[in-house]
Amino acid sequence: MGIRAHWEKMYRTRRPEERSWTQRRPAKSLTLIRAARLAPNAVIFDAGAGASTLVDHLLKASGTRLILADVSAAALREAKRRLGRPGAGVKFLRADLASGRLDVKVDLWHDRAVFHFLTRAADRKRYLSNLKRCLRPGGFVVLSTFATTGPELCSGLPVRRYSAAALGQELGPGFKVLRRLSEKHRKPFGGTQDFVYIMAVRRPRRRS
Repeated sequence: MGIRAHWEKMYRTRRPEERSWTQRRPAKSLTLIRAARLAPNAVIFDAGAGASTLVDHLLKASGTRLILADVSAAALREAKRRLGRPGAGVKFLRADLASGRLDVKVDLWHDRAVFHFLTRAADRKRYLSNLKRCLRPGGFVVLSTFATTGPELCSGLPVRRYSAAALGQELGPGFKVLRRLSEKHRKPFGGTQDFVYIMAVRRPRRRS
């Protein structure tokens, strides 16, 4: 089964409370996004948004523009139905960030629990190329994965675990890490998973 088919099945056959990653309130992500102090017209890109409630909270709290991207059309449909009329201005984008080419301009790139599924170096390289192509100089990245003490498998797929320092190294010297957070995520059906978060800013391009 391909990666797209895998996630389509996950979202078609499991309710939100049956998905390990579900959060009622994504507190850590919201804390770091708010710390960026974005302008009211800034564009926030949620990579691997799935049916996350992050968009619900952002719509209530700010006037930013939102792009939700996911490999699963079923996940995006679920989010769109849930949002209803308040989500009319949200852009929904079906995309595989580790294979296709993305070309949008954003002020903040958010990813909770996509990057750790990229176990192949080539996939990480393509993903980071998309991130760097899309994120404006001076823009922010909020990146979260399983911590080094997190699980080795998720939803039947292998993952790559990280420390905050290792995530910063993946972004490379063009970024400065500003904040690091840890989280013990409580799964809806019991048990916990250890996550790590970083918030980084893209350094402005040097003038020649």
